[in-house]
Amino acid sequence: MRGIFRLSPLARDRWRRFRRIPRAYWSLWILAGAFVLSLFSDLIANDRPLYLSYRGGQYFPAFQFYPETTFGGRYGTEPDDHALEEDPAVREGGGWMLSPPIPYGPIRSNLDRPEPPPHAPSWKHWLGTDSIGRDVLARLIHGFRVCMLFALGLVLASAVLGIVIGGVQGYAGGKTDILFQRVIEVWAALPFLYVLILLGSIYGRNFAILLGVTAAFQWIGLSYYMRGEFYRLRDQTFVLASRALGAGHRRLIFRQIFPNAMGPVITILPFTLIAGIGTLTALAFLGFGLPPPAPSWGELLQQGLKQLYCPWIAFSAVGALFTTLMLASFIGEGVREVFDPRAKSRYH
Repeated sequence: MRGIFRLSPLARDRWRRFRRIPRAYWSLWILAGAFVLSLFSDLIANDRPLYLSYRGGQYFPAFQFYPETTFGGRYGTEPDDHALEEDPAVREGGGWMLSPPIPYGPIRSNLDRPEPPPHAPSWKHWLGTDSIGRDVLARLIHGFRVCMLFALGLVLASAVLGIVIGGVQGYAGGKTDILFQRVIEVWAALPFLYVLILLGSIYGRNFAILLGVTAAFQWIGLSYYMRGEFYRLRDQTFVLASRALGAGHRRLIFRQIFPNAMGPVITILPFTLIAGIGTLTALAFLGFGLPPPAPSWGELLQQGLKQLYCPWIAFSAVGALFTTLMLASFIGEGVREVFDPRAKSRYH
């Protein structure tokens, strides 16, 4: 098992060089840690208790639905957990409730104040509420998870398509390359937003549609890099020697050319991550993103633009977006420096 995950000497050297760039190294850990935490955002920001002891019974509302009748209500709908927390019946028999660190979800409106929303930041809502009373911090946390999952899915999909199509063009060359290139030029000329609007009107706007349409256009730039690398490497001496020794196409591609063509691919992937976050945010800002009430940074930016008298909404969304893109940019710059043979790191 250890041999499977053992890094090559070149990979270990590149990792050591990457660690000598503190800005990129710590940005990687911060962004990765924030993403891992966001995967558990339902346990961090949620208006449903993690655990509830009620009249001798043990309940887990954050993981399972319980109707209001379970806790003495009259209807079979979801109970008001904030009102339930102050219900004297919860305290009977030693009952108690464990709430998440941020006891507000990204969807439910909190209208417990006499004044109408949006509400300014307070000890209850650290970043305030939006125009319909939803906690801004909760929506930022859940929106970060959506952004990162979308961006990582876009990175994976565009990398696969770009590597396969660009590799076929560069390795085959000739008429195959010309045919692929003409098709790519026509495809790249299609208006991305119009295609998204058309498919969204037919199949509805959802995560899969947004990711699929974006990935269908995002791979084109990466394919150009792979095409050029395969063109350059297929006539190198070590490839010609392997071909002369009887190596087949599969061995030439996967053992000789592809590993040596991965440098440009790896350096461009962090910037594809940035493009994914920016694209999803921009689509939501324009009204073509995930449908309400899905948490979205772009939707918060749109609210902030419409309600300039509530600056906490725009500042929160802009701050979260700026910080995330800055960390991803630092990672991309570090990776590019590590894989550039002409660059000499300034960090020793």
